[in-house]
Amino acid sequence: MEETYLLNVEGVRKKILHGGQGELPKFQDGSKITFHFQTLKDDFERTVIDDSREAGMPMEIIVGKMFKLEIWETLLSSMRAGEVAEFWCDAIHTGMYALVSRGMRRIVEGRDPLEGQKHRCGMGNMFDYHSTGYADLDELQRAPQPLIFIMELFRVEEPWAYKRDTWAMSKEEKLAAVPVLHSEGNRLVLRKEFRQAAEKYQEAVICLRNLQAKEKPWEEAWLKLEGLVTPLVLNYCQCQLELGEYYEVLEHTTELLQKHHGNAKAHFKRAKAHAAVWNEREAREDFARAAHLDPAMAAAVKKELKLLGETMAWAGSSQAAG
Repeated sequence: MEETYLLNVEGVRKKILHGGQGELPKFQDGSKITFHFQTLKDDFERTVIDDSREAGMPMEIIVGKMFKLEIWETLLSSMRAGEVAEFWCDAIHTGMYALVSRGMRRIVEGRDPLEGQKHRCGMGNMFDYHSTGYADLDELQRAPQPLIFIMELFRVEEPWAYKRDTWAMSKEEKLAAVPVLHSEGNRLVLRKEFRQAAEKYQEAVICLRNLQAKEKPWEEAWLKLEGLVTPLVLNYCQCQLELGEYYEVLEHTTELLQKHHGNAKAHFKRAKAHAAVWNEREAREDFARAAHLDPAMAAAVKKELKLLGETMAWAGSSQAAG
């Protein structure tokens, strides 16, 4: 039998459709909640807006990390593992649903959920959107209305029990993770596991970029973080060279050199990528620039120029023979 509960929250009603097991989990800051949900309109047809089962992936949120739809944290914290419950929520709690749904749909579609957003709080973003890109969500955004959420709680994991995604880490956790990831990347390079090493370097860069986004560009705190980013990007590029991802190297070294014109290592790695894709002139220019900036690299540059000359000569003779 369905039982109706009025949560101690204005504008919320709860029905337990299937009871859960055990005690109520401990919902503490940093806990990860995994669940399925279905969102319906409060109309005669109970029109389905979203269904995570149809999307093929459960939802995850981290307690205390300012999830845009704050009421969901409240609803889930009233549930036991295995419980299925239906919640009616008044419009005072559902104003942000269109933006949350937009992000989730874009993730399922393999697109960037943040594309087009300005770096502002959720309510600020409400005024930045002309359209969510989905007609039904545009309707909800224009006129927030009561919604029904049917949720099935799978599990609640304590903060120490799972690997934290970068976005879920605190500032201190991100700073602490960077040297660990850097070291792991270096260890993988020694084992010639370049793809896995590149992933470690990339994760470390993401941690630092997230922190940089909260600082004013080119001021002391930003520059300090940038100093940590640069060697990680160069290590990442070295891995991509080993993997034959030359255009990836060209993209990242060029971006780095736009900020740091005098980085000899970036010129050297970009030169090697140019050489690999037959851009002889660009390769020679970058090799020359690297040797000029760092005379200690002259021997390595000489060796690479010799190899480049031999490669281009072979290419020319092959073309002539053809």
